[in-house]
Amino acid sequence: MTAVVEKPRTAGPAPAPVRRDRRIGRPLLVAVILGAWLVLFAALRGRHTLSLAAADLTGLHRWFNDVNDAIGADRDSNPLFLYFFNEIRLVVDTLVTFVQELISQPSAGRPLPQIGWLGVVGLAGYVSWAVGNWRVALLAVAGFTFLGLQGLWQESMDTLALTLSAVVTALLFAIPLGVWAGVSDRVDRVLKPFLDFMQTMPTFVYLAPLTLFFLIGPASATIATVIYAAPPAVRITAHAVRSVPEATVEAAESLGATRGQALLKVLLPLSRRTVILGVNQSIMAALAMVTIAALIDAPGLGKTVVQALQSLDVGTAFNAGLSIVVMAIVLDRVTTAAGVRAEAARRSGSRFAAWRRPLLGAGGAVALVLVYLSHTYVWAAEFPGEGGVGRSIASAADTATLWVQDHLSGLTNTVRDVLTEGLLNPFQTLLTDSPWWLVGAVLVALGTVFGGRRAGITAAVCVGLLVGTGLWSDAMTTLASTVVATVLVMLLGVALGVWMGRSALVDRLVRPTLDAAQVMPPFVYLVPFLALFGATRFTAIVAAVVYAAPVATKLVADGVRQVPAATVEAATAAGCGTWQLITKVQLPMARGALTLATNQGLIYVLSMVVVGGLVGAGALGYDVVAGFSQGQLYGKGLAAGLAIVLLGVMFDRITQAAARRTSA
Repeated sequence: MTAVVEKPRTAGPAPAPVRRDRRIGRPLLVAVILGAWLVLFAALRGRHTLSLAAADLTGLHRWFNDVNDAIGADRDSNPLFLYFFNEIRLVVDTLVTFVQELISQPSAGRPLPQIGWLGVVGLAGYVSWAVGNWRVALLAVAGFTFLGLQGLWQESMDTLALTLSAVVTALLFAIPLGVWAGVSDRVDRVLKPFLDFMQTMPTFVYLAPLTLFFLIGPASATIATVIYAAPPAVRITAHAVRSVPEATVEAAESLGATRGQALLKVLLPLSRRTVILGVNQSIMAALAMVTIAALIDAPGLGKTVVQALQSLDVGTAFNAGLSIVVMAIVLDRVTTAAGVRAEAARRSGSRFAAWRRPLLGAGGAVALVLVYLSHTYVWAAEFPGEGGVGRSIASAADTATLWVQDHLSGLTNTVRDVLTEGLLNPFQTLLTDSPWWLVGAVLVALGTVFGGRRAGITAAVCVGLLVGTGLWSDAMTTLASTVVATVLVMLLGVALGVWMGRSALVDRLVRPTLDAAQVMPPFVYLVPFLALFGATRFTAIVAAVVYAAPVATKLVADGVRQVPAATVEAATAAGCGTWQLITKVQLPMARGALTLATNQGLIYVLSMVVVGGLVGAGALGYDVVAGFSQGQLYGKGLAAGLAIVLLGVMFDRITQAAARRTSA
C-alpha cells in the first residue's frame, strides 16, 4: 500500500464564514399570527367585543343626529347654504328637471313629456348610427323599444335622464382635469390619491353625507353620481394623453406648433379612442350609482328594484333589473362603437363610406320628423300597450322562483348551510367574539407582513377609527362576509383565469361574457340569488362573488398570459407536467397579477356585500339603509358609511402595497 503523506498546512487567512439568511418567511409569520390569535381567542372569548344593539346609539351617532337637525334648522338662514349648497342643489335640480321634462315627465301643462317614446327611439337610433354603425343603431332601437314593451318606459327614461345629466356634468370637469393631469406630472401626483380614494369607496358611502347637505332627492342622487362617475374619465383621459408618443409631439413642436396647438391638433386627436373609453366607463359608473341612489329617492328603475327587493317580489325585481341590463348594454355598445368608428372608417376603402354623410343627413331628417310626431300626437308620445311583455317576464320569473324553491331547495339550502355553518359562521364568530384589541392587533400585524410598515400604520389608524365609529361588531360581521366572498372569488378567478391564460380559444369564448357581466349594475346581481337562497346574508355573498369574479378572472388570465413563452418552453423541456407548470412556473411568475386581482376582488366584494344589506346581509349595509329610512338612526347610518370607507381604505392599501412588493 502506498502511504498517504499529508501536506503541511500553510498559514493563511481564515475562510469567510458562510452567512445564512435567517429571515422568517411570510407564510410562517402569517401562521404564527393566526395561531396566536386562535390561542388567545380560546382564552378571552366574549370579552371586550364592543357589541352594540340595533336600536342603540353612541355619542358619535347622537352628535351626527344633532348636526343633521342643526343643518336642517339653519338650511334657509345659514349663508353657506343660502349662497353655496342651496345654489348647487338648485342648478342640479334645474338640469335634471329639464331633462326629465324633455323625455320622461309631464312638462309645461302637458300630460306627457316634450319628446315621446317614438321621438326618443328615433333619436337613440340616429345618434347610435352617427357615432357608431348601423348594427349598433338597430341594437339601440330594439333595446329602447323593449323597455317600453316591459311597461317601464317612464321609469327607464327617468333613469336615462339622471344618467345623462350626471355624465354630462361629470365630463365637463373630468376631461379637462384628465388632460391637465396628462400633460403635468405635478397635477397627476396631486390628483392620483384623490382618484384612488374615490374609486375605493363603495357606492353606498357617497349617499349619506350628500343628503346632509343637499337633502334626499334627485339632486343628491345626481351629485353623488357625478362624484362617482368622474374618476374613471379623469384617470383614463390622463392615461390616453400620456400614451401619445413623445416623438409625435416633438415633431409637431419642431414644425412651430404651440403647446395649445399640439394639444388640440396632436394629443387629443391621437388619444380620442381611449378618451371615449373613459366616457364609456363614466356612463357605466353613473348608471350603477343612479340605480343605487333610489335609496335616497332617486326616480327610475332603481326605485322599482329597491321596492321589489324589500317586499321580496322577485318577478318585479327581475323585470326591472332586466331593463337596467338592457339599458347598460345599449349605452356600452354605443360608446364602444364610437371609439372605433373613426379608425375603422379610415381603414375602410369601401364606396359606401362616401355615402355616409348624405345618408346621415337623411337619417337626421327622419329623426326630426319622429320627434315632431311624438311632440304633437298622443299615439306617438305615449308608449302603446300596457306592458304585457313585462308582466309575462315577471310571471315567468315568479314561476321559475317557485319551481326552484320546490325542486331545488334541498340543493340550494345544502350549499348555503355548508358554506354558512362550515366557513362563514366560524370566521364571523372569531372576529366578533374576540376582544377588539386582539383583532386590531392581528389586522395591523397582517397588514405589516403583507404590505410593509406603511400598510401596517394605515391598518392601525383604520382600526382606531373603526372603534371610534361605535360599530366595531357590525364592521367585523361585514369583514367576515367580505373575506369569505373574496376567498371564493379568488378560487373561481384563479381556476378560470389560468384556463383562459393557457388557452386562446377559451379566452375568446369566455371574455365577452366577463365583459358583459362587468356592465351590469350591482343591484341586478341580487335578484336571481334572492330567488335561489332567499333573503339571507349568503345571498349577498354569492352575489358579491359573481359580481367580483369577472375582474379578478381577467387580471389572473392576463398575468398568466404574460409569463414569457421561453420560460414555459424551458420548464416543459425539463419535464414539467401541466400541474407542475401551472403551480411552479406560471402562478409564481404571475404573483403581481394575483395580488392585484385580490385587491380588485376585495373592493368589488365590499361594495356588493354592503348593497346586500337590502336582502338580509345585515351589519353595516343594514345600518346605512336604516339611516335613510329612520330619522333617529341617521347618525348611525352615517357612521356605518364611515366604517365602510375605513374597511375599503385598509383593504386597498394593504393589497396595493403587497402587489408592489410582489412585483418588485
